[in-house]
Amino acid sequence: MAKPHTSITLLGTGTSQGVPVIACNCDVCTSSDPRDKRLRSSAMITVNGVNLVIDTGPDFRQQMLTHKVQDLRAVLFTHAHKDHTAGLDDVRSFNFKHNKNMDIYCEERVLHSLSKEFFYIFDENFQYPGIPRLTTNLIDEQPFMIDDIQVIPIRGMHMKLPVLGFRINDIAYLTDMSSILDSELEKLKGLSVLVIDALRHEPHVSHFNVEQSLAIVEKVKPKKAFFTHISHLMGKHADVQPTLPENV
Repeated sequence: MAKPHTSITLLGTGTSQGVPVIACNCDVCTSSDPRDKRLRSSAMITVNGVNLVIDTGPDFRQQMLTHKVQDLRAVLFTHAHKDHTAGLDDVRSFNFKHNKNMDIYCEERVLHSLSKEFFYIFDENFQYPGIPRLTTNLIDEQPFMIDDIQVIPIRGMHMKLPVLGFRINDIAYLTDMSSILDSELEKLKGLSVLVIDALRHEPHVSHFNVEQSLAIVEKVKPKKAFFTHISHLMGKHADVQPTLPENV
């Protein structure tokens, strides 16, 4: 059987405020380098032409338009923070085009949060023409299937909040983590691509910093690693990139 063709599109790589930050006049936020412009963190993994999006942040609509996405099979949620869920309403465009529900995959705690934030979608008393149509699929740390695509959840902690990363074939995506067990890192061996949270150089209470992320890259040894959820405090791309290992 032929190996499935798997690729990842980084739809956004910025922290919760994005880069530039509103009303900030620092060197990064005023940079003219397009590599210093970052939408809120999200990714799309494509397997043999089937698109799976991880998180629908506030920039979801813009991200779908920028990348001319015509079809979306499902959405996977890492956790319930607003910068990863706020764009959920815009999946309705795919409902309208393809006349089918959008599958979402999330933990029970995330579904509970979504049902409060987007009450008009989930509460039968608030049903209204044109709202998003969803099919909810509850997940935990066990691998699951979307059609013939296996998804392996990767557990990490976002300070005190349990979050999930995901491995699909030889690509893995970990965001909003400040700690991860070695047993979970074992699930990441043999990767072509690892995308990992790296907020800034200084330590942070709820995110990996550069040093911590590089230590994980060294343990996992992917062929290529990319940082995401990057703050303007990281510095300019042109200044930081030369300081990183060749495969990062």
